Amino acid sequence: MITVSDVSVSFGGQLLFKDVDLKFTAGNCYGVIGANGAGKSTCMKILTGGVHPDSGEVFICGHSPFKEPLEARKCFGYLPENNPLYPEMYVREYLEFIAGIYQIGNRERIEETIGLTLLQEAAGKTIATLSRGYKQRVGLAAALLPDPPVLILDEPLSGLDPNQQEEILTLLRDLGRQKSILFSTHTLSEVERIAQRVLILSKGELKADTTLEKLAEHT
Repeated sequence: MITVSDVSVSFGGQLLFKDVDLKFTAGNCYGVIGANGAGKSTCMKILTGGVHPDSGEVFICGHSPFKEPLEARKCFGYLPENNPLYPEMYVREYLEFIAGIYQIGNRERIEETIGLTLLQEAAGKTIATLSRGYKQRVGLAAALLPDPPVLILDEPLSGLDPNQQEEILTLLRDLGRQKSILFSTHTLSEVERIAQRVLILSKGELKADTTLEKLAEHT
């Protein structure tokens, strides 16, 4: 579903991503783990077309996010590390705005997405009044709205308290029954909760691409 072939990225003379090869198949949840500066966010930005590699190729559902951005963009929903929301908007109003961007005329899809992300009680509130956990739910709802087969989530649990983390993990586990999910984190315990495979990055290099079971054998 997603293929990364021999991808390298540099910025200001510094190599951020070095000769990385990845393959994400359908129906799995992948956890990308690494310390701050390991290259997790760079990886997400490459996959979503936000950072153009110096070399190598990326394909999502057979489409290059750089050569065929519109076709590739239809295949994934993206939640960046800094969740871009309009705080003055009401939750339902914001999702209607996102639906307009994607030319989704079916209002039932908006209500369905609100239900999937358990935003019913917050739908009539302004985003500014929500807790960080609920704001993450709104970002997930926006990513889910066009019903893409893939979700790419950059540190979706960052800054959340333990209760909020549990809520989002439960939501992702439920969504994983329907979607392929790729999410980044710096905490192995989060990966162990919902992922089938783990990718370990360090200083822009892929150190491991394995199952949790095999990783446990070596720890």
